[in-house]
Amino acid sequence: MVEDYLKEDKGFTPRDVMEEASRCLLCLDAPCSANCPAGTDPGKFIRSVRFKNVEGAAETVRENNILAGICARVCPTEKYCELACSRTGIDKPINISMIQRYITDYESCTHMSVLKKAKANGKKVAVIGAGPAGLTAAGNLALRGFEVTVYEKESKAGGYLRYGIPEYRLPNKVVDEEVKRIEDLGVKFVFNTKVETSKLLDELKKSNDAVILALGFSKGKMLEMFEDNKKVKLAVDFLKQVKEKKGKVRVPESAVVVGGGDVAMDVALTLKKLGCQNVTDCAYEQFSEFRASKKELEHTREAGVTILDGYVPEKVTKSGQVTFAHRVIKSKVVIKAPLIVLAVGQVSDFSNLGIELKDLSDPSYRIKNTNVFYAGDIVPGDKTVVYSVKTGKEVTKAVMSYLKMEVK
Repeated sequence: MVEDYLKEDKGFTPRDVMEEASRCLLCLDAPCSANCPAGTDPGKFIRSVRFKNVEGAAETVRENNILAGICARVCPTEKYCELACSRTGIDKPINISMIQRYITDYESCTHMSVLKKAKANGKKVAVIGAGPAGLTAAGNLALRGFEVTVYEKESKAGGYLRYGIPEYRLPNKVVDEEVKRIEDLGVKFVFNTKVETSKLLDELKKSNDAVILALGFSKGKMLEMFEDNKKVKLAVDFLKQVKEKKGKVRVPESAVVVGGGDVAMDVALTLKKLGCQNVTDCAYEQFSEFRASKKELEHTREAGVTILDGYVPEKVTKSGQVTFAHRVIKSKVVIKAPLIVLAVGQVSDFSNLGIELKDLSDPSYRIKNTNVFYAGDIVPGDKTVVYSVKTGKEVTKAVMSYLKMEVK
């Protein structure tokens, strides 16, 4: 079963990618490109592929999105670029994510080096957090000649990319390759270092021209009724354990997952891949409201996970018996399982830094009257990898504007 967890689905062959690219209508205004939060420009790179210029496609992809290989695998494209695809009105949208994956895999296999570092500009920036937003900001600043140091509490870079998203969706090999590209631009990483007090933050503010808080929502939410229950695990903790142990984790014959987002789907499908026979997911949302991407929901259901939509936990016993009540109809479900995994949201704790959530609402990505900026999950908006890339790109421009440098 470990093999199922470690095995990534196959990507496009050269024939597959050409057939899919040939379906593109070559729209002049390319609505798919306008609907990409990261500005990756699918219209342009698909056109390059269609005319057999994969190298040119790789340049377009990588110059616009420094984490392009990761986004190709985990971006909920049906909510963004594929939703806007003109082909949707005829049959179905172009499979943009698979084309992008083919391009970035080609780039990796042929050892292309698209990104070139600019001449040093004498400015220093500290980035706190090596998740998608922090990596994007660090790489983009390094490309523009900044001296960048990233401080990360874990022993490796990637944040939730490395420690949360299952191996079958995002192999750590891909994360390593993306991080290496950023390191090659001269970005320095300081690991096992948590900037957790306002004093440490003040020191970084003094020694750098700017500081970027790229703090992810790495802590799972606990519902009060489940506290101190030995049958209960938080989703982020469970996924991290499985990924660190490369799938070599014992799972029971049955389990209950609480939640209706992508993280809940990751937990449920991971449990099935590791050999858990009976997995039931109970979600607050009804199917018409589901937050999980359609692709992840379909994969989870195809794997045999039972999904009960519209059910809210009402009470739980120490033995692992949970009573769920439906939000709309008069219905209750009682399930007993040796493992209950909560995937009901995540939070980021930065109170010790002397910062409150209200300080992080300025469209300039800057905390007023300071040289501190912010990006990633703590920015209001979607909590997706591609949206974190978007904020990482935008905070780069904000820092340059603050330092009165030309923004390109």
